[in-house]
Amino acid sequence: MTAPTTPAPRMRNPAVVLPEAMRAIRALLAALEAAENAGVPKATLELVHLRASQINGCSYCVHGGVISAKKAGESDERLHTVAAWRESRYFTDAERAALALAEAATRLSDRPDPVPDTVWDEAARHYDERQLAVLTLTIALTNLFNRLNATTRQPAGATW
Repeated sequence: MTAPTTPAPRMRNPAVVLPEAMRAIRALLAALEAAENAGVPKATLELVHLRASQINGCSYCVHGGVISAKKAGESDERLHTVAAWRESRYFTDAERAALALAEAATRLSDRPDPVPDTVWDEAARHYDERQLAVLTLTIALTNLFNRLNATTRQPAGATW
């Protein structure tokens, strides 16, 4: 049996086509790194990135996110169950709050109140304002990457 072929990208990543956009994205990444993630564990940020990318169906970011998370020391058990984090025993309460926030902020149109107070309040129970800023910006930036890559069909397996 032959493997299915992956559709060719529709175009290069738009942020590559418009270098000014790439500079702005890199500036946001640099700001997040300068904040030293405000005490949000790297593992949590990797999980949030992976979960949002799974929801958005961005194969490029799912693939790259798993590689990045493994380099940061993530276990196979956690990576294999992040899509079902609610039923998994591998995540802390703080990670669960971050994953719930990532899901709500990614699925904005799924409910009348896109990010319900219960989700926000649980995240705020585990993270201070600066940490919430890092989480929120990480989720937003992941969604930007997902939308660029999924729209233009960037293939999984390409390097970051």
